[in-house]
Amino acid sequence: MSGAAESKSDQYRRKASGWSDAEYADGRTYLARRAELVVSLGPRLHSGDTVLDLACGDGGLGALLLEEGIAYHGVDTTAEMVTAARQRLGDDAVIEHADLNDYVPAAPVTATTVFRAVYYARDRRAFFEHVASYTAGKLVFDLNPRQYRVDDVLADLRAAGFDHVDVRPFFVPQRVALPHPLAALLRLFERSGPVARFALRFRFTYVVAASRVSRRQISRRQPEP
Repeated sequence: MSGAAESKSDQYRRKASGWSDAEYADGRTYLARRAELVVSLGPRLHSGDTVLDLACGDGGLGALLLEEGIAYHGVDTTAEMVTAARQRLGDDAVIEHADLNDYVPAAPVTATTVFRAVYYARDRRAFFEHVASYTAGKLVFDLNPRQYRVDDVLADLRAAGFDHVDVRPFFVPQRVALPHPLAALLRLFERSGPVARFALRFRFTYVVAASRVSRRQISRRQPEP
């Protein structure tokens, strides 16, 4: 393991307690928006579905998904994060200590999420194939287009068997808490097409939902308006 990787690992161990509170200027808003997209982007999740959250940290996302009736299962490679997640979520969730490259749940899950952690995959395409082997519904993760070519990631997803991909800009700042009107305006810009793509050249990320469900099946699963 490189010195840089060791330093990052040490940081996770040192900051595990209160990680979500320290990492986000407005953690509730940021994670609530993330949870909203986990549920709604691609095939919609419903109460009773199960989400496996790889690199779950202290379980901040889990608290929001549990409020939606989603069963939550977290996995993290840092023992201190596992402890923090268990303290946060108690008996309402299952939290395990494992590497996302190797972990296999005891039973298939409806959705798998990987936020701020895809770069930990030793081989991205092999990792997507691994996740596909136990994920019945969709894989949801964030993608920084300044770090990875979007077309390369989409090609890896399709090679892994994910034949339908939804990509949505995510314009919620991590380090700045915005007034509600400005936050609402940024959400409108998420759907602005060329303007959103231009903004992504400099800041923010995409959220990607990859599934093996045809468009017709996705439509059938959507609730009636």
